[in-house]
Amino acid sequence: MRSKIAYIILVLVIGGMASCTKLDEKLGSTLTKTQADSVIKVAALLVTAYDGLQLPFQDQSNYWALCEMTSDEAVAPTRGGDWDDNGVWRALKLHNWNSDHTFIGNSFTNILQLQFLATNVLNFHPSDAQAAEARFLRAFSMFATLDGWGQVPFRNPGDTLLNAPKVLKAGEAADFIISELEAIIPILSDSAKAYTANKNAARALLMKVYLNRGAFLNRQSPTFDAADMQKVISLADQIISSGKYSINNNFFANFAYNNDVVGTENIFTQRNGPGISTAGSRGGNNAFCRWAPTLHYNQDPSGWNGFTTISDFYDKFEATDTRRGGSYAGVTDVTGLKVGFLLGQQYGAGGVALQDRKGHPLSFTRELKLQETDPATLEVTGIRVVKYPPDLTSKESRNSNNASNDYVFLRYADVLLMKAEAMLRTGDAAGGLIIVNDLRVKRGATAFTSLTLDNLIDERGREMYWEGWRREDLIRFGKFLETWQLKPSDDPKYLLFPIPTSDLSVNKNLVQNPGY
Repeated sequence: MRSKIAYIILVLVIGGMASCTKLDEKLGSTLTKTQADSVIKVAALLVTAYDGLQLPFQDQSNYWALCEMTSDEAVAPTRGGDWDDNGVWRALKLHNWNSDHTFIGNSFTNILQLQFLATNVLNFHPSDAQAAEARFLRAFSMFATLDGWGQVPFRNPGDTLLNAPKVLKAGEAADFIISELEAIIPILSDSAKAYTANKNAARALLMKVYLNRGAFLNRQSPTFDAADMQKVISLADQIISSGKYSINNNFFANFAYNNDVVGTENIFTQRNGPGISTAGSRGGNNAFCRWAPTLHYNQDPSGWNGFTTISDFYDKFEATDTRRGGSYAGVTDVTGLKVGFLLGQQYGAGGVALQDRKGHPLSFTRELKLQETDPATLEVTGIRVVKYPPDLTSKESRNSNNASNDYVFLRYADVLLMKAEAMLRTGDAAGGLIIVNDLRVKRGATAFTSLTLDNLIDERGREMYWEGWRREDLIRFGKFLETWQLKPSDDPKYLLFPIPTSDLSVNKNLVQNPGY
């Protein structure tokens, strides 16, 4: 239904574009496909499709929340009356959501809207290159839908919007995404910027499909076909041999305001910045939503004093591991703010010790409850996370959609870890160990003596935290249903999100997931 509304809006926009073109339209008549073809600019439709990535993936309360708040990496505790939101954040952490959960419904809608926008490009005679980019974005959307809900509503270009879209089951969806990505790799650019769909972006996404296919088919007991794992290894080798990427000497440079220049690992991103991602030209927030929700009101940039991680996750890092954080040039020397994990007394510019709003030391603690009520501590509980160094290039960029940090979807270190995992799962633990240790040494961590599934899932957490992959990783490694800090119990039904009630009512082809 929402896609139909979006299409109507698009047609209205087209009507506005056509106002200076003689179309001989009469009141009450409709715009024909031929007439639409004459005024629609495919390049503009493709830009709109790329813009469709922003709301579901960058906003703090959309799909990122579903992937991170349901894991052991992120928490949004209620602090007095702040961050209660009728319990939606607590439901994610406790794994007790239902089919009317607001964030689940919004995420499902917005990811499918991205698929609609990408498919719409294919309706208007794009070039082969434009079509390949649109098909990549459609595949990216379908992968997220498959990952979250296990079934994917789908329309082919030209399908009538009067009928409900068909629904691909898990195996069908995985097969379709694989076939699409394999078909477009030869067509996609080999030299495009990271914020444009490119050959290596398609290869990296294809790696994720092959690596997770067994989990998509059986989430409680994932299997890993040797041929799928070999595909993962082969695709990784193609990305490695392209020579375009290297592990960055500064981990956080991959996420900085100028990461399009200094980020050596980024394979696929969404471009952000003034005039690109400002409010009004896209829906939703941009990368500033990776620091604003976690920082205290009295820090610079000022934040919303919400999100944290748990101490058990923080303790997975060695003290020497640079991914744990520290000073970052252009941020710490300007505002006193460090990046990574923030624990203990916080400082402002010039080393001034900060205070909370009641005049207590702003000293973040390991202790954390899902509902904080003590006025003396509720503003400081929880270890804060700043993976994207804030953009301080202007007053507006500090906490708005003007921030220029390109949002990172696919990254070279992830490719290496996926290759190591595929090698481990096919009996080559020694080969995988070399890859993981090369990365760990680069990050300042101690080399492993052996590679196991347990230390590999922890390593993925250390490398990929807060990038939106943790839920998927925990399911694939059989860890998602385990109890952890702040999550006392679980039910297998939570391996999938429920189909939102509103979507079931308008698409008879959807089937509610078991247990809901």
